[in-house]
Amino acid sequence: MRYTWRYQSPLGGMTMAGDGEALTGLWFDGQKYFGLGLEPGAVERDLPVFREAARWLELYFSGRDPGFTPPLRPEGSPFRLAVWEALGRIPFGGTAAYGDVARELARVAGRNGGSARAVGGAVGRNPISLIIPCHRVVGRGGRLTGYAGGLDRKAALLDLERRARAGPSI
Repeated sequence: MRYTWRYQSPLGGMTMAGDGEALTGLWFDGQKYFGLGLEPGAVERDLPVFREAARWLELYFSGRDPGFTPPLRPEGSPFRLAVWEALGRIPFGGTAAYGDVARELARVAGRNGGSARAVGGAVGRNPISLIIPCHRVVGRGGRLTGYAGGLDRKAALLDLERRARAGPSI
């Protein structure tokens, strides 16, 4: 059985999905690929995993690195899972280019090169926004490119993290 729960973020409504024990989806309402992999008939229910994810989101949107990850169970091909795992290693406040992620995956797999385009496809279909930080992946030279939740949101998320890492100003 799949479950959903709603969360209101400062950047708009979000929908969480889960299997009862782990988060399987987190999307901004209306974003590209919204609900990808969410089967019809999901039941809205308040579950501990959703409360834990909401706590993570509250900390995040208050400008703090939450310092923990709720239980996650994204579903995808082995390649997509590897990309999403690599995204989880991009630190709060940091960014990585699509090509950097591709090279890291190739290095781990013992290959010489990787496809930034293939990484981009997997990043765009990340089912657990923010917690798997696809917003931290940028184009060459740090330029903002594609984000399923919209470039305005991506810019706002990166700005929130940069301000948090910089600390208070005098």
